[in-house]
Amino acid sequence: MATDSLLQEFPPVSTEAWEAAIARDLKGADYAKKLIWKTEEGLAVKPYYRAEDIAGLEHSRPLCQMRDARASGDWRIREEIEGDEPEESNRAARQAVAGGAEQIAFSGIGVKDASGLALLLANLREIPVHFVEADELLLRLLIERLAKQPTAAAISTGFDPLTNLDLAAEVVRAAPAALIPFTIHGEEFEESGATAVEEVGFTLSAAVDFLAEMQSRNVEIDHASASIEFSFAIGANFFFQIAKLRAFRGLWAQAVESFGGTHQSGQARIHACTSRWNKTVYDPHMNILRGTTEAMAAALGGANSITVAPFDACYKTPDEASRRLACNTQILLKQEAMLSRVADPGAGSYYLEFLTDFIAREGWKCMQQIDAAGGFRKARADGLIQRVLAHSLAAKESAVASRRRVFTGTNSYANPSEKALDRIEVSRMSSPRRATLLYEQLRLRTERHAAATRRTPRVLLAEFGDVKMRSARSTFAANFFACAGFDIGTQRFDRADEMAACDADLIVLCSSDAEYAALATELFPRLQARGRTTPVVIAGNPDGADQLRASGVADFVHLRSNPVGLLAKWQLRLGIKD
Repeated sequence: MATDSLLQEFPPVSTEAWEAAIARDLKGADYAKKLIWKTEEGLAVKPYYRAEDIAGLEHSRPLCQMRDARASGDWRIREEIEGDEPEESNRAARQAVAGGAEQIAFSGIGVKDASGLALLLANLREIPVHFVEADELLLRLLIERLAKQPTAAAISTGFDPLTNLDLAAEVVRAAPAALIPFTIHGEEFEESGATAVEEVGFTLSAAVDFLAEMQSRNVEIDHASASIEFSFAIGANFFFQIAKLRAFRGLWAQAVESFGGTHQSGQARIHACTSRWNKTVYDPHMNILRGTTEAMAAALGGANSITVAPFDACYKTPDEASRRLACNTQILLKQEAMLSRVADPGAGSYYLEFLTDFIAREGWKCMQQIDAAGGFRKARADGLIQRVLAHSLAAKESAVASRRRVFTGTNSYANPSEKALDRIEVSRMSSPRRATLLYEQLRLRTERHAAATRRTPRVLLAEFGDVKMRSARSTFAANFFACAGFDIGTQRFDRADEMAACDADLIVLCSSDAEYAALATELFPRLQARGRTTPVVIAGNPDGADQLRASGVADFVHLRSNPVGLLAKWQLRLGIKD
Protein backbone atom coordinates (compact mmCIF):
# COMPACT_ATOMS: atom_id res chain seq x y z
CA MET A 1 0.00 0.00 0.00
CA ALA A 2 2.81 2.40 0.86
CA THR A 3 4.39 1.73 -2.53
CA ASP A 4 1.12 2.32 -4.34
CA SER A 5 0.71 5.63 -2.54
CA LEU A 6 4.24 6.68 -3.42
CA LEU A 7 3.81 5.86 -7.11
CA GLN A 8 0.66 7.99 -7.26
CA GLU A 9 2.89 11.03 -6.78
CA PHE A 10 4.52 10.26 -10.14
CA PRO A 11 1.88 10.27 -12.86
CA PRO A 12 2.69 8.29 -16.03
CA VAL A 13 4.43 10.13 -18.85
CA SER A 14 3.53 9.13 -22.40
CA THR A 15 6.07 8.30 -25.09
CA GLU A 16 4.80 11.30 -27.04
CA ALA A 17 5.62 13.59 -24.11
CA TRP A 18 9.16 12.15 -23.87
CA GLU A 19 9.67 12.60 -27.61
CA ALA A 20 8.46 16.19 -27.44
CA ALA A 21 10.92 16.93 -24.63
CA ILE A 22 13.76 15.37 -26.64
CA ALA A 23 12.84 17.40 -29.72
CA ARG A 24 12.97 20.62 -27.68
CA ASP A 25 16.42 19.72 -26.30
CA LEU A 26 17.77 18.80 -29.74
CA LYS A 27 16.87 22.28 -31.07
CA GLY A 28 16.54 21.06 -34.62
CA ALA A 29 19.51 18.66 -34.62
CA ASP A 30 19.09 15.35 -36.45
CA TYR A 31 17.50 12.84 -34.04
CA ALA A 32 18.99 9.75 -35.68
CA LYS A 33 22.53 11.13 -35.88
CA LYS A 34 22.52 12.37 -32.31
CA LEU A 35 20.69 9.64 -30.46
CA ILE A 36 20.49 6.43 -32.50
CA TRP A 37 23.39 4.01 -32.14
CA LYS A 38 23.87 1.53 -34.98
CA THR A 39 25.63 -1.61 -33.76
CA GLU A 40 27.76 -4.14 -35.61
CA GLU A 41 24.89 -6.61 -35.20
CA GLY A 42 22.71 -4.39 -37.39
CA LEU A 43 20.51 -3.06 -34.59
CA ALA A 44 19.56 0.61 -34.31
CA VAL A 45 19.58 1.19 -30.55
CA LYS A 46 17.18 3.85 -29.35
CA PRO A 47 18.03 6.35 -26.59
CA TYR A 48 15.46 4.82 -24.23
CA TYR A 49 13.10 1.85 -24.01
CA ARG A 50 9.65 1.53 -22.47
CA ALA A 51 7.17 -1.19 -21.67
CA GLU A 52 5.66 -1.10 -25.16
CA ASP A 53 9.04 -2.06 -26.64
CA ILE A 54 8.86 -5.51 -25.03
CA ALA A 55 5.09 -5.99 -25.15
CA GLY A 56 4.35 -9.59 -26.02
CA LEU A 57 7.93 -10.84 -25.95
CA GLU A 58 7.29 -13.21 -23.06
CA HIS A 59 4.57 -15.02 -24.98
CA SER A 60 5.82 -14.67 -28.55
CA ARG A 61 9.46 -15.48 -27.78
CA PRO A 62 9.61 -17.96 -24.88
CA LEU A 63 13.08 -18.97 -26.07
CA CYS A 64 14.39 -15.66 -24.68
CA GLN A 65 13.55 -16.50 -21.09
CA MET A 66 16.15 -17.62 -18.60
CA ARG A 67 15.43 -21.34 -18.38
CA ASP A 68 17.86 -22.15 -15.61
CA ALA A 69 16.40 -23.28 -12.29
CA ARG A 70 19.21 -21.77 -10.22
CA ALA A 71 18.03 -20.16 -6.98
CA SER A 72 20.73 -17.48 -7.10
CA GLY A 73 23.16 -15.87 -9.50
CA ASP A 74 26.19 -17.55 -7.97
CA TRP A 75 29.02 -18.79 -10.14
CA ARG A 76 32.34 -20.53 -9.62
CA ILE A 77 35.60 -18.60 -9.82
CA ARG A 78 37.77 -20.55 -12.25
CA GLU A 79 41.52 -19.94 -12.23
CA GLU A 80 43.77 -21.24 -14.99
CA ILE A 81 47.03 -22.94 -14.08
CA GLU A 82 49.70 -23.13 -16.78
CA GLY A 83 52.48 -25.71 -16.54
CA ASP A 84 53.77 -29.04 -17.73
CA GLU A 85 54.67 -30.84 -14.49
CA PRO A 86 51.72 -32.49 -12.67
CA GLU A 87 53.19 -32.14 -9.17
CA GLU A 88 54.11 -28.47 -9.56
CA SER A 89 50.77 -27.68 -11.22
CA ASN A 90 48.94 -29.38 -8.37
CA ARG A 91 50.85 -27.23 -5.88
CA ALA A 92 49.90 -24.09 -7.82
CA ALA A 93 46.26 -25.23 -7.97
CA ARG A 94 46.06 -25.76 -4.21
CA GLN A 95 47.59 -22.34 -3.68
CA ALA A 96 44.97 -20.82 -6.01
CA VAL A 97 42.18 -22.53 -4.06
CA ALA A 98 43.59 -21.13 -0.82
CA GLY A 99 43.47 -17.69 -2.45
CA GLY A 100 39.78 -17.95 -3.33
CA ALA A 101 39.55 -19.95 -6.56
CA GLU A 102 36.56 -22.32 -6.63
CA GLN A 103 37.43 -24.19 -9.80
CA ILE A 104 40.77 -25.00 -11.45
CA ALA A 105 41.57 -25.15 -15.17
CA PHE A 106 44.81 -26.91 -16.10
CA SER A 107 46.46 -25.70 -19.30
CA GLY A 108 49.49 -27.12 -21.09
CA ILE A 109 49.78 -30.14 -18.82
CA GLY A 110 50.37 -33.41 -20.62
CA VAL A 111 49.01 -36.28 -18.52
CA LYS A 112 50.42 -39.55 -19.83
CA ASP A 113 49.20 -42.12 -17.34
CA ALA A 114 47.03 -42.73 -14.29
CA SER A 115 49.82 -41.93 -11.84
CA GLY A 116 50.41 -38.54 -13.46
CA LEU A 117 46.69 -37.82 -13.26
CA ALA A 118 46.64 -38.83 -9.60
CA LEU A 119 49.51 -36.46 -8.84
CA LEU A 120 47.75 -33.63 -10.62
CA LEU A 121 44.43 -34.11 -8.83
CA ALA A 122 45.78 -34.86 -5.36
CA ASN A 123 43.87 -33.05 -2.58
CA LEU A 124 41.44 -31.51 -5.09
CA ARG A 125 38.54 -33.95 -4.65
CA GLU A 126 36.09 -31.23 -3.60
CA ILE A 127 37.19 -28.76 -6.30
CA PRO A 128 35.76 -28.89 -9.85
CA VAL A 129 38.59 -29.29 -12.36
CA HIS A 130 38.72 -28.45 -16.06
CA PHE A 131 41.35 -29.61 -18.55
CA VAL A 132 41.77 -26.92 -21.22
CA GLU A 133 43.48 -29.33 -23.61
CA ALA A 134 42.33 -32.94 -23.79
CA ASP A 135 42.82 -35.94 -26.05
CA GLU A 136 41.49 -39.47 -26.24
CA LEU A 137 44.05 -40.75 -23.72
CA LEU A 138 43.04 -38.18 -21.10
CA LEU A 139 39.33 -38.87 -21.62
CA ARG A 140 39.87 -42.58 -21.07
CA LEU A 141 42.03 -41.95 -17.99
CA LEU A 142 39.33 -39.72 -16.51
CA ILE A 143 36.58 -42.26 -17.17
CA GLU A 144 38.67 -44.98 -15.55
CA ARG A 145 39.54 -42.84 -12.53
CA LEU A 146 35.99 -41.65 -11.88
CA ALA A 147 34.64 -45.16 -12.21
CA LYS A 148 36.97 -46.25 -9.40
CA GLN A 149 36.87 -43.06 -7.31
CA PRO A 150 33.50 -41.30 -7.71
CA THR A 151 33.50 -37.66 -6.70
CA ALA A 152 30.88 -35.01 -6.19
CA ALA A 153 33.02 -32.35 -7.86
CA ALA A 154 32.67 -32.24 -11.64
CA ILE A 155 35.60 -32.77 -13.99
CA SER A 156 35.34 -31.27 -17.46
CA THR A 157 37.55 -30.97 -20.51
CA GLY A 158 37.93 -28.68 -23.51
CA PHE A 159 37.75 -31.56 -26.01
CA ASP A 160 35.77 -30.55 -29.11
CA PRO A 161 33.36 -33.44 -29.77
CA LEU A 162 33.02 -32.54 -33.46
CA THR A 163 36.62 -33.55 -34.10
CA ASN A 164 35.83 -37.24 -33.55
CA LEU A 165 32.13 -38.04 -33.39
CA ASP A 166 32.52 -41.79 -33.03
CA LEU A 167 34.79 -41.27 -30.04
CA ALA A 168 32.34 -38.70 -28.68
CA ALA A 169 29.47 -41.23 -28.81
CA GLU A 170 31.61 -43.84 -27.06
CA VAL A 171 32.61 -41.36 -24.33
CA VAL A 172 29.03 -40.19 -23.73
CA ARG A 173 27.91 -43.78 -23.17
CA ALA A 174 30.80 -44.55 -20.80
CA ALA A 175 31.20 -41.24 -18.95
CA PRO A 176 30.30 -41.18 -15.22
CA ALA A 177 27.91 -38.46 -14.06
CA ALA A 178 30.75 -36.35 -12.66
CA LEU A 179 32.49 -36.10 -16.05
CA ILE A 180 31.56 -33.38 -18.55
CA PRO A 181 33.81 -34.51 -21.38
CA PHE A 182 33.23 -31.92 -24.08
CA THR A 183 33.21 -28.16 -24.70
CA ILE A 184 31.66 -26.21 -27.55
CA HIS A 185 34.07 -23.29 -27.93
CA GLY A 186 32.04 -20.15 -28.58
CA GLU A 187 34.95 -18.00 -27.40
CA GLU A 188 36.81 -18.79 -30.61
CA PHE A 189 34.16 -16.93 -32.59
CA GLU A 190 34.32 -13.80 -30.43
CA GLU A 191 38.10 -13.71 -30.70
CA SER A 192 37.86 -14.16 -34.48
CA GLY A 193 35.65 -11.11 -34.89
CA ALA A 194 32.10 -12.43 -34.56
CA THR A 195 29.24 -10.20 -33.52
CA ALA A 196 27.09 -11.26 -30.57
CA VAL A 197 24.48 -12.64 -32.97
CA GLU A 198 27.09 -14.65 -34.88
CA GLU A 199 28.60 -16.00 -31.66
CA VAL A 200 25.22 -17.29 -30.53
CA GLY A 201 24.26 -18.60 -33.96
CA PHE A 202 27.56 -20.39 -34.66
CA THR A 203 27.83 -21.89 -31.17
CA LEU A 204 24.26 -23.11 -31.28
CA SER A 205 24.80 -24.53 -34.77
CA ALA A 206 27.86 -26.49 -33.62
CA ALA A 207 25.93 -27.86 -30.64
CA VAL A 208 22.92 -28.80 -32.76
CA ASP A 209 25.27 -30.61 -35.15
CA PHE A 210 26.59 -32.57 -32.19
CA LEU A 211 23.11 -33.52 -30.97
CA ALA A 212 22.07 -34.65 -34.44
CA GLU A 213 25.15 -36.83 -34.79
CA MET A 214 24.66 -38.35 -31.34
CA GLN A 215 21.02 -39.06 -32.11
CA SER A 216 22.04 -40.80 -35.36
CA ARG A 217 24.35 -43.00 -33.24
CA ASN A 218 21.49 -43.91 -30.88
CA VAL A 219 22.85 -41.84 -27.98
CA GLU A 220 20.11 -40.49 -25.71
CA ILE A 221 19.66 -36.75 -26.17
CA ASP A 222 19.58 -36.11 -22.43
CA HIS A 223 22.96 -37.82 -22.04
CA ALA A 224 24.41 -36.03 -25.06
CA SER A 225 23.28 -32.57 -23.90
CA ALA A 226 24.57 -33.23 -20.39
CA SER A 227 28.01 -34.08 -21.78
CA ILE A 228 28.83 -30.59 -23.05
CA GLU A 229 29.79 -27.26 -21.60
CA PHE A 230 29.68 -24.02 -23.54
CA SER A 231 32.53 -21.54 -23.39
CA PHE A 232 32.03 -17.87 -24.32
CA ALA A 233 34.41 -14.93 -24.35
CA ILE A 234 32.89 -11.76 -22.92
CA GLY A 235 33.75 -8.58 -24.78
CA ALA A 236 33.45 -4.89 -24.00
CA ASN A 237 29.87 -4.23 -25.18
CA PHE A 238 28.43 -4.59 -21.68
CA PHE A 239 24.67 -4.97 -22.20
CA PHE A 240 25.03 -6.98 -25.40
CA GLN A 241 27.29 -9.46 -23.58
CA ILE A 242 24.73 -9.91 -20.81
CA ALA A 243 21.98 -10.37 -23.38
CA LYS A 244 24.13 -12.81 -25.37
CA LEU A 245 24.32 -15.32 -22.53
CA ARG A 246 20.65 -14.88 -21.63
CA ALA A 247 19.62 -15.41 -25.25
CA PHE A 248 21.79 -18.49 -25.64
CA ARG A 249 20.27 -20.18 -22.59
CA GLY A 250 16.81 -19.88 -24.06
CA LEU A 251 17.89 -21.02 -27.51
CA TRP A 252 19.71 -24.07 -26.17
CA ALA A 253 16.66 -25.08 -24.16
CA GLN A 254 14.54 -24.82 -27.27
CA ALA A 255 17.05 -26.80 -29.34
CA VAL A 256 17.28 -29.64 -26.81
CA GLU A 257 13.52 -29.88 -26.46
CA SER A 258 13.17 -29.97 -30.27
CA PHE A 259 15.33 -33.14 -30.20
CA GLY A 260 13.07 -34.65 -27.55
CA GLY A 261 15.23 -33.80 -24.56
CA THR A 262 13.84 -32.83 -21.17
CA HIS A 263 13.60 -29.36 -19.73
CA GLN A 264 16.27 -30.29 -17.17
CA SER A 265 18.78 -31.42 -19.81
CA GLY A 266 18.20 -28.19 -21.74
CA GLN A 267 19.77 -26.08 -19.01
CA ALA A 268 23.00 -24.83 -20.55
CA ARG A 269 26.22 -25.09 -18.60
CA ILE A 270 28.13 -21.91 -19.51
CA HIS A 271 31.70 -20.93 -18.78
CA ALA A 272 32.66 -17.32 -19.53
CA CYS A 273 36.14 -15.90 -19.88
CA THR A 274 37.24 -12.33 -20.34
CA SER A 275 38.04 -11.54 -23.95
CA ARG A 276 41.64 -11.67 -25.09
CA TRP A 277 40.97 -9.71 -28.29
CA ASN A 278 40.63 -6.32 -26.56
CA LYS A 279 43.55 -6.50 -24.12
CA THR A 280 46.51 -4.16 -24.61
CA VAL A 281 50.26 -4.18 -23.97
CA TYR A 282 50.44 -0.42 -23.38
CA ASP A 283 48.62 1.11 -20.43
CA PRO A 284 48.03 -2.49 -19.32
CA HIS A 285 46.24 -1.58 -16.12
CA MET A 286 43.30 -0.61 -18.33
CA ASN A 287 42.99 -4.37 -18.79
CA ILE A 288 41.95 -4.58 -15.14
CA LEU A 289 38.98 -2.31 -15.82
CA ARG A 290 38.13 -4.20 -19.00
CA GLY A 291 38.29 -7.53 -17.19
CA THR A 292 36.13 -6.25 -14.33
CA THR A 293 33.28 -5.03 -16.54
CA GLU A 294 33.47 -8.22 -18.60
CA ALA A 295 33.26 -10.35 -15.46
CA MET A 296 30.26 -8.30 -14.34
CA ALA A 297 28.54 -8.91 -17.68
CA ALA A 298 29.23 -12.64 -17.42
CA ALA A 299 27.82 -12.80 -13.89
CA LEU A 300 24.72 -10.77 -14.76
CA GLY A 301 24.24 -12.89 -17.88
CA GLY A 302 24.11 -16.06 -15.79
CA ALA A 303 27.46 -17.79 -16.38
CA ASN A 304 28.05 -20.89 -14.24
CA SER A 305 31.79 -20.28 -14.02
CA ILE A 306 34.02 -17.35 -14.95
CA THR A 307 37.70 -16.87 -15.67
CA VAL A 308 39.22 -13.41 -15.44
CA ALA A 309 42.57 -13.44 -17.21
CA PRO A 310 45.44 -11.63 -15.44
CA PHE A 311 45.87 -8.14 -16.88
CA ASP A 312 49.41 -8.90 -18.11
CA ALA A 313 48.63 -12.27 -19.73
CA CYS A 314 48.57 -10.73 -23.23
CA TYR A 315 52.27 -9.89 -23.16
CA LYS A 316 54.00 -12.03 -20.51
CA THR A 317 53.61 -15.02 -18.24
CA PRO A 318 51.40 -13.70 -15.43
CA ASP A 319 53.09 -13.27 -12.08
CA GLU A 320 51.63 -14.09 -8.68
CA ALA A 321 50.39 -10.53 -8.10
CA SER A 322 48.48 -10.30 -11.38
CA ARG A 323 46.96 -13.76 -10.88
CA ARG A 324 45.84 -12.84 -7.39
CA LEU A 325 44.37 -9.57 -8.64
CA ALA A 326 42.38 -11.46 -11.29
CA CYS A 327 40.94 -13.80 -8.68
CA ASN A 328 40.22 -10.96 -6.27
CA THR A 329 38.25 -9.18 -8.97
CA GLN A 330 35.67 -11.95 -8.85
CA ILE A 331 35.76 -12.21 -5.06
CA LEU A 332 34.92 -8.50 -4.86
CA LEU A 333 32.09 -8.87 -7.36
CA LYS A 334 30.67 -11.71 -5.29
CA GLN A 335 31.21 -10.59 -1.73
CA GLU A 336 31.32 -6.80 -1.96
CA ALA A 337 29.12 -6.03 -4.98
CA MET A 338 26.95 -9.09 -4.13
CA LEU A 339 26.26 -9.88 -7.79
CA SER A 340 25.70 -13.54 -6.89
CA ARG A 341 22.56 -12.88 -4.84
CA VAL A 342 20.00 -12.77 -7.68
CA ALA A 343 19.56 -15.40 -10.40
CA ASP A 344 18.59 -13.04 -13.23
CA PRO A 345 19.02 -9.41 -12.15
CA GLY A 346 18.38 -8.13 -15.69
CA ALA A 347 14.86 -9.55 -15.82
CA GLY A 348 12.35 -6.79 -16.47
CA SER A 349 14.83 -4.28 -17.82
CA TYR A 350 13.15 -3.01 -20.99
CA TYR A 351 16.45 -2.47 -22.80
CA LEU A 352 18.01 -5.77 -21.74
CA GLU A 353 14.88 -7.79 -22.50
CA PHE A 354 14.71 -6.15 -25.93
CA LEU A 355 18.36 -6.96 -26.63
CA THR A 356 17.93 -10.54 -25.43
CA ASP A 357 14.98 -11.03 -27.74
CA PHE A 358 16.84 -9.47 -30.68
CA ILE A 359 19.97 -11.61 -30.24
CA ALA A 360 17.87 -14.74 -29.73
CA ARG A 361 15.77 -14.15 -32.85
CA GLU A 362 18.73 -13.24 -35.05
CA GLY A 363 20.92 -15.98 -33.56
CA TRP A 364 18.24 -18.57 -34.32
CA LYS A 365 18.06 -17.30 -37.90
CA CYS A 366 21.83 -17.57 -38.17
CA MET A 367 21.70 -21.17 -36.97
CA GLN A 368 18.94 -21.96 -39.48
CA GLN A 369 21.00 -20.50 -42.33
CA ILE A 370 23.95 -22.70 -41.40
CA ASP A 371 21.64 -25.69 -41.12
CA ALA A 372 20.30 -24.95 -44.62
CA ALA A 373 23.90 -24.90 -45.87
CA GLY A 374 24.42 -28.44 -44.61
CA GLY A 375 25.17 -27.91 -40.94
CA PHE A 376 28.04 -26.45 -38.97
CA ARG A 377 30.75 -28.91 -39.95
CA LYS A 378 29.99 -28.60 -43.66
CA ALA A 379 29.75 -24.80 -43.43
CA ARG A 380 33.14 -24.71 -41.72
CA ALA A 381 34.68 -27.13 -44.21
CA ASP A 382 33.33 -25.04 -47.11
CA GLY A 383 34.76 -21.86 -45.59
CA LEU A 384 31.39 -20.22 -44.95
CA ILE A 385 32.02 -19.68 -41.23
CA GLN A 386 35.50 -18.31 -41.91
CA ARG A 387 34.22 -15.85 -44.55
CA VAL A 388 31.59 -14.46 -42.21
CA LEU A 389 34.14 -14.10 -39.41
CA ALA A 390 36.69 -12.47 -41.73
CA HIS A 391 34.12 -9.88 -42.79
CA SER A 392 33.16 -9.07 -39.20
CA LEU A 393 36.78 -8.99 -38.06
CA ALA A 394 37.75 -6.62 -40.87
CA ALA A 395 35.03 -4.21 -39.79
CA LYS A 396 36.20 -4.31 -36.18
CA GLU A 397 39.86 -3.89 -37.06
CA SER A 398 39.03 -0.99 -39.37
CA ALA A 399 37.23 0.74 -36.50
CA VAL A 400 40.29 0.27 -34.27
CA ALA A 401 42.79 1.36 -36.94
CA SER A 402 40.80 4.50 -37.72
CA ARG A 403 40.33 5.18 -33.99
CA ARG A 404 36.56 5.13 -34.24
CA ARG A 405 36.84 2.43 -31.58
CA VAL A 406 39.02 3.82 -28.81
CA PHE A 407 41.52 1.83 -26.78
CA THR A 408 42.71 4.26 -24.15
CA GLY A 409 46.46 4.31 -23.84
CA THR A 410 47.07 2.61 -27.18
CA ASN A 411 45.28 4.12 -30.18
CA SER A 412 44.20 7.19 -28.27
CA TYR A 413 45.45 9.13 -25.22
CA ALA A 414 48.74 7.25 -25.38
CA ASN A 415 51.56 8.10 -22.99
CA PRO A 416 54.64 8.37 -25.26
CA SER A 417 56.99 8.05 -22.29
CA GLU A 418 55.64 4.57 -21.43
CA LYS A 419 57.97 1.76 -22.44
CA ALA A 420 57.07 -1.90 -22.93
CA LEU A 421 60.01 -3.42 -24.75
CA ASP A 422 61.70 -4.76 -21.62
CA ARG A 423 58.58 -6.41 -20.16
CA ILE A 424 57.10 -8.33 -23.09
CA GLU A 425 57.39 -11.92 -24.26
CA VAL A 426 57.00 -11.61 -28.02
CA SER A 427 55.47 -15.08 -28.38
CA ARG A 428 52.51 -14.07 -26.21
CA MET A 429 51.78 -10.80 -27.99
CA SER A 430 50.29 -12.09 -31.21
CA SER A 431 48.53 -15.21 -29.97
CA PRO A 432 45.63 -14.91 -30.13
CA ARG A 433 45.02 -12.03 -32.53
CA ARG A 434 44.33 -8.78 -30.70
CA ALA A 435 42.71 -5.53 -31.73
CA THR A 436 45.60 -3.18 -30.98
CA LEU A 437 48.49 -5.25 -32.31
CA LEU A 438 49.22 -2.87 -35.23
CA TYR A 439 49.51 0.12 -32.89
CA GLU A 440 51.67 -1.84 -30.48
CA GLN A 441 54.00 -2.83 -33.29
CA LEU A 442 54.41 0.87 -34.17
CA ARG A 443 55.31 1.74 -30.59
CA LEU A 444 57.72 -1.18 -30.21
CA ARG A 445 59.43 -0.24 -33.48
CA THR A 446 60.10 3.24 -32.07
CA GLU A 447 61.32 1.73 -28.80
CA ARG A 448 63.76 -0.56 -30.59
CA HIS A 449 65.06 2.39 -32.61
CA ALA A 450 65.56 4.43 -29.45
CA ALA A 451 67.37 1.55 -27.74
CA ALA A 452 69.72 1.17 -30.72
CA THR A 453 70.40 4.89 -31.34
CA ARG A 454 69.82 6.26 -27.83
CA ARG A 455 67.48 8.81 -29.36
CA THR A 456 63.72 9.05 -30.04
CA PRO A 457 62.63 11.24 -32.99
CA ARG A 458 61.19 14.52 -31.72
CA VAL A 459 57.93 15.94 -33.06
CA LEU A 460 57.42 19.65 -32.41
CA LEU A 461 53.82 20.83 -32.22
CA ALA A 462 54.13 24.47 -33.24
CA GLU A 463 51.12 26.44 -32.03
CA PHE A 464 50.49 29.71 -33.85
CA GLY A 465 47.71 32.25 -34.33
CA ASP A 466 44.06 31.57 -33.56
CA VAL A 467 43.86 30.60 -29.88
CA LYS A 468 40.98 28.13 -30.13
CA MET A 469 42.13 26.35 -33.28
CA ARG A 470 45.80 26.09 -32.35
CA SER A 471 44.97 24.48 -29.03
CA ALA A 472 42.47 22.02 -30.51
CA ARG A 473 44.79 20.96 -33.32
CA SER A 474 47.80 20.70 -31.05
CA THR A 475 45.85 18.37 -28.78
CA PHE A 476 44.75 16.27 -31.75
CA ALA A 477 48.27 16.06 -33.19
CA ALA A 478 49.80 15.17 -29.82
CA ASN A 479 47.30 12.33 -29.43
CA PHE A 480 47.96 11.21 -33.02
CA PHE A 481 51.77 11.05 -32.93
CA ALA A 482 51.96 9.70 -29.37
CA CYS A 483 50.42 6.47 -30.66
CA ALA A 484 53.75 5.72 -32.37
CA GLY A 485 55.85 6.58 -29.33
CA PHE A 486 57.47 9.74 -30.72
CA ASP A 487 58.95 12.31 -28.37
CA ILE A 488 56.30 15.05 -28.37
CA GLY A 489 57.05 18.71 -27.64
CA THR A 490 54.56 21.58 -27.70
CA GLN A 491 55.55 25.23 -28.05
CA ARG A 492 53.71 28.46 -28.84
CA PHE A 493 55.25 30.84 -31.40
CA ASP A 494 54.70 34.39 -32.57
CA ARG A 495 57.12 34.36 -35.53
CA ALA A 496 58.21 31.87 -38.16
CA ASP A 497 61.91 32.41 -37.50
CA GLU A 498 61.40 31.19 -33.93
CA MET A 499 60.00 27.92 -35.29
CA ALA A 500 62.88 27.56 -37.73
CA ALA A 501 65.39 27.89 -34.90
CA CYS A 502 63.94 24.99 -32.90
CA ASP A 503 65.58 21.58 -32.88
CA ALA A 504 63.06 18.97 -34.08
CA ASP A 505 62.87 16.04 -36.46
CA LEU A 506 59.35 16.93 -37.55
CA ILE A 507 57.39 20.19 -37.25
CA VAL A 508 53.60 20.05 -37.05
CA LEU A 509 51.92 23.41 -37.63
CA CYS A 510 48.88 23.89 -35.40
CA SER A 511 46.72 26.86 -36.36
CA SER A 512 43.57 27.75 -38.29
CA ASP A 513 43.11 26.91 -41.98
CA ALA A 514 43.15 30.59 -42.93
CA GLU A 515 46.58 31.14 -41.39
CA TYR A 516 48.47 28.17 -42.82
CA ALA A 517 49.32 29.59 -46.26
CA ALA A 518 50.96 32.76 -44.91
CA LEU A 519 52.77 30.81 -42.19
CA ALA A 520 54.17 28.23 -44.63
CA THR A 521 55.28 30.93 -47.06
CA GLU A 522 57.26 32.56 -44.28
CA LEU A 523 58.58 29.41 -42.58
CA PHE A 524 60.25 27.52 -45.43
CA PRO A 525 62.68 30.32 -46.42
CA ARG A 526 63.65 30.61 -42.72
CA LEU A 527 64.40 26.87 -42.58
CA GLN A 528 66.43 27.03 -45.80
CA ALA A 529 68.40 29.99 -44.51
CA ARG A 530 69.46 27.88 -41.54
CA GLY A 531 70.33 24.94 -43.77
CA ARG A 532 67.53 22.78 -42.38
CA THR A 533 65.40 20.26 -44.25
CA THR A 534 63.06 19.52 -41.36
CA PRO A 535 59.80 18.17 -42.80
CA VAL A 536 56.67 20.17 -42.01
CA VAL A 537 53.22 18.68 -41.48
CA ILE A 538 49.95 20.56 -41.07
CA ALA A 539 47.35 19.60 -38.47
CA GLY A 540 44.12 19.86 -40.42
CA ASN A 541 42.79 19.38 -43.93
CA PRO A 542 42.54 22.90 -45.43
CA ASP A 543 40.99 23.60 -48.83
CA GLY A 544 44.30 24.85 -50.28
CA ALA A 545 46.16 21.59 -49.60
CA ASP A 546 47.64 21.39 -53.12
CA GLN A 547 49.11 24.89 -52.89
CA LEU A 548 50.51 24.13 -49.45
CA ARG A 549 52.18 20.96 -50.76
CA ALA A 550 53.66 22.98 -53.59
CA SER A 551 55.12 25.41 -51.04
CA GLY A 552 56.86 22.56 -49.21
CA VAL A 553 54.34 21.05 -46.76
CA ALA A 554 55.04 17.32 -46.56
CA ASP A 555 51.77 15.97 -45.18
CA PHE A 556 48.46 16.63 -43.42
CA VAL A 557 47.13 15.05 -40.25
CA HIS A 558 43.37 15.12 -39.67
CA LEU A 559 40.35 13.05 -38.68
CA ARG A 560 40.15 11.27 -42.05
CA SER A 561 43.82 10.29 -42.04
CA ASN A 562 44.80 6.61 -41.89
CA PRO A 563 46.65 6.69 -38.54
CA VAL A 564 48.51 3.37 -38.84
CA GLY A 565 49.61 3.99 -42.41
CA LEU A 566 50.60 7.61 -41.82
CA LEU A 567 52.52 6.87 -38.62
CA ALA A 568 54.37 3.98 -40.28
CA LYS A 569 55.24 6.30 -43.18
CA TRP A 570 56.71 8.92 -40.85
CA GLN A 571 58.63 6.33 -38.90
CA LEU A 572 60.41 5.40 -42.12
CA ARG A 573 60.96 9.04 -43.07
CA LEU A 574 62.55 9.67 -39.68
CA GLY A 575 64.83 6.65 -39.88
CA ILE A 576 62.85 4.13 -37.84
CA LYS A 577 62.96 0.70 -39.45
CA ASP A 578 62.05 -2.81 -38.35
